This record gives sequence, C-alpha cells and structure tokens, in this order.
Amino acid sequence: MNKKLVFENGRAFLGHGFGADVETVQEVVFDTQVVGYQEIMSDPSYCNQIVCMTYPIIGSYGLADEDYEAKTMSIGGFIVKEYNDSPSNFRYTKTLAQEMEENGIPGIAGVDTRAITRMLRDEGTMRAIITDADVSDEEALRRIAAAPAVKNEVERVSCKRVWYSRTPNHKYNVVAVDCGIKTGIVRCLNQCGCNVIIVPHTTSAEAVLAMRPDGVVISNGPGDPHDVPCVVELIGALKGKVPLFGIDLGCELMALACGAKVQAMKAAHRGSNHGVRSEKTGKIEFALQNHAFAVCGESLEGTGLTVTHTNLNDGTVEGIADESAMLMAVQFQPGSVSGARGVSYLYEAFVDMMKNFMGKDGAANA
Repeated sequence: MNKKLVFENGRAFLGHGFGADVETVQEVVFDTQVVGYQEIMSDPSYCNQIVCMTYPIIGSYGLADEDYEAKTMSIGGFIVKEYNDSPSNFRYTKTLAQEMEENGIPGIAGVDTRAITRMLRDEGTMRAIITDADVSDEEALRRIAAAPAVKNEVERVSCKRVWYSRTPNHKYNVVAVDCGIKTGIVRCLNQCGCNVIIVPHTTSAEAVLAMRPDGVVISNGPGDPHDVPCVVELIGALKGKVPLFGIDLGCELMALACGAKVQAMKAAHRGSNHGVRSEKTGKIEFALQNHAFAVCGESLEGTGLTVTHTNLNDGTVEGIADESAMLMAVQFQPGSVSGARGVSYLYEAFVDMMKNFMGKDGAANA
C-alpha cells in the first residue's frame, strides 16, 4: 500500500506502508539507536509520537516476548528507510508489522530518513500526517491543522491501579510513581534487592507514605512536565521525608518541585549514544535518552540543587541532586549507561541513600 508522509512545513515524502492501515497526525521525532526498535516501540515515553529511525534497516530480528518495556503500545507510528519482514532471530515471536497492526500503529518505509532527521534537527520537532498516497499535500496540511493538540500523555500511559514486583530476600521497599515506567527500571530495582510497588501518578503523598517506603522513584514518561502538576505536588510533599530518585521525566518534575525551571529543547535527546559527563568523577558515560525538555541550569540557584551530570553535545543539565533533601535525579535511563562501572552505580547510589535513611530513621521497613 502506497503511503505519504507530509510535515506541517509542507515537505512531503512518498513511501509504502506497513503495520496498521490507518491515518494518523502526530508529532515526529527521531531516534539514533542502532538496535532496540522493540524497546522504542513499547517505551511509554514515545506516547503519541511518530518515531523516525536513523538506522536504515528495521525489523530484521522481529520481536521477542521478553523484551517489551510496557504491556500496551502507545507510540504513534514508525518511519524507516527499509523495513525487513523476514526476522532471523530464533527468539522472535512476532514481526514488527504484526505487532503494529494488532495495536493500530501505522508505519511508512522507503523514505529518506536522513533528510527527515536533518530537517527535524535544524527546524525542530513538528507534526506530520501518515496518510494514503492519493491525498493531496494541501488536504494533508488541512488535516494536520485540524487535528487537536495532544496534552497530558502521562494520563494515558500511567497504570490505573497499584501493582507489585517482588524479588527474593529483598532488603528495601520502593514505591515507583508510574508516569510511564519502563519494565527495565523495575527490573534494575529488583536486582538491587528492592521490592517495588508501582502506583498511579495521581497517588497522594499520604497514600505513598502509608506504604512505609524506604525510597520513592519518579519514573520516566512522555510529554511536557508542566502537564502533570499532581506529581510535582507529590514530590514537594515527600521531599525530605524519604529518599527520592527521579528518572527522565522524573528529573524534570523534581526540578519543578524544587523551584527550578524546565524548558522545551529545540533538538531533543533521543538515542543510546549521548555523551554525558559526571561532574563528581569527571568520567564520560554514553547514555540512553528520550526527552524533549531540559532543566535550566541558571534557575538552580537558591533551590538547593546542584548539577551532577552534563550533556557533552549541548551542555544541558543531565542530572541534579540535593543531598540534604535525599534527592537525586537524571535525565537519562540509568539502566542503559555504559561506563567504568556499567549500569548499576546510580541505582547503588539510590540504595546508599535508602541505607542511610533507614539508619537515621531507625525504621527497617524491609
């Protein structure tokens, strides 16, 4: 089936469709990962976004049941240079197109993904439509303009009820506030000896504290952090009472709760190869990132926050902390950081905060 991709700036690309045969108008972003399209497709942080993959061949190893980051798909669509529908991986259980068709996700292949990436990098994120090839460019632009803007994607991807992920011989109880949490975060916490209680993002501070957590994680998620003031209020109420660890969107929400500012980025960070410098050790790490907002470094004065990590490409803030308030947060995914100590040191730092908190508080919640 022939398809067309039209951007709101008027540029159009012809290609062929795969996945669901539906029309969609969504924000388009690009991701520079070489592998991991299944994790991208199932990442709730990509809710209502069409993702343009910079790696040219997508679909070659299919999808495996164990590799999903969420049980339900919320991504808006896929743009690829070449789609491979004959997976070679012995673990695969579905093709990418089959999963997309089941979940109503459209895709377009055979387009110039390098040109699209350069356009988005230079002009910034914009909306586009995936539609039938016989739709005129003028009609496509009219449909883009008529489509309502999507707000508060966290409401869509957050869990609706509490669920649990336990591990044998646990040492700590952690409450994870689900703003679109990836299973990889829960898995890493389990590996650190934590039982995890995952709660909806609308959960009150009183309800969280009633669970007697040793620590609280504010998860990754999609969209504008200003759209979820309830989580900002939750962090403000928990600050200083229990160790807090923010990841991705959680970092931005923690900055807002502490009185700092967060602003939209012209060129978002999405991919697994972003260089990040630790301000504590001076070491360079390569981090998986997926965010379009950044903490304003100049707004940290007077908040008690200090910068712990910095992006090497554009100098933006990648991590913040306030030791006196038992708070730490990073913009990247700590379960996917390569460096001298691998993926675990940020979770270890969070565990150390919980250990110190339990020692001072005298409450062995585990």
